[in-house]
Amino acid sequence: MTHDLLTLQGAAFRYTDTSSYLERVRRGLPPVIICCAVNGGVQGKEVNPAIPESAEEVADAVYAAYRAGAAMVHVHARDPDEPPEPARTAHHWQALVRLIRDRCADVIINVTTGGSVGMTDVERLASLESGAEMASLNLTPDMSLVRTKERRAPLRSPRPATEIDDCWAITFGLVETFARAMQSRGIKPELETYHSGGASVVRHLIEKGLIAAPYWIQTVMGYQAASPPTVQAVLDMVRDFPDGALWLCSGIGPHQLPMTTLALLLGGHVRVGLEDNVYYRRGELAESNAQLVARTVRQANELNRAVATPADARAMLGMTTSRTR
Repeated sequence: MTHDLLTLQGAAFRYTDTSSYLERVRRGLPPVIICCAVNGGVQGKEVNPAIPESAEEVADAVYAAYRAGAAMVHVHARDPDEPPEPARTAHHWQALVRLIRDRCADVIINVTTGGSVGMTDVERLASLESGAEMASLNLTPDMSLVRTKERRAPLRSPRPATEIDDCWAITFGLVETFARAMQSRGIKPELETYHSGGASVVRHLIEKGLIAAPYWIQTVMGYQAASPPTVQAVLDMVRDFPDGALWLCSGIGPHQLPMTTLALLLGGHVRVGLEDNVYYRRGELAESNAQLVARTVRQANELNRAVATPADARAMLGMTTSRTR
């Protein structure tokens, strides 16, 4: 389905403003951008065999998610010699992005700069040399307590179960550094916030001239030290977004489905995938990232929301055509 360019470019609105919301419902809510976070920086096949680890597996998972309806994918590169470990060098990232582009040239590739626990800031920034057109930008300190599952042979690089107590101490200066690195490379930041305090950091970046509208802001709901995954918490966060913001909602674990359903109802955009949630329903592991995307597409169709193509998403986000290499 082809959507009018002016409609797509005017997709941002005040999600929590009564008159704005009612007007958008009357006119039709914008096409929903589905972002699939196909893997993460910590957990692997030990928690769900469907989580892709090698670059080839990630590229295959991206292609399947894209075919299922994802306009955007969020990816983590892994160390090919130690697949539980994150990639720390640019050439691993470049190899991954090339493989993805070989399989689906127009999907929006969103690389992580959050990386994984224990990484240096230089290592986190290596993803920006990949040729991707979007990257996550964490806005606030990231405190986590992660209990990893034992990784047993025949999986590569077995390791015991462990507990990781970590905090990435993000400062205003560090956020500026990451934003400048993205700006200088023409990379659009995905502004990732875990609580309402992230809105003040967004305003700071606007005042510094480091980001431009439309702002792509993700709320992460249900992460340990984040805002609770409730309707009121979502509304409180989204209410403080600047004009010209497009909202992406993710929910962690069992909160993924309720939070993304709420975003569909409010006219926001959704992130699903095995990075955030390894189950399809309680007690049943998801078969693939594509399975989670396909459910979201069915929900959107039932709620009378079109599903954005990569071209639609780029128009809404003010992005240029895809980078083929």
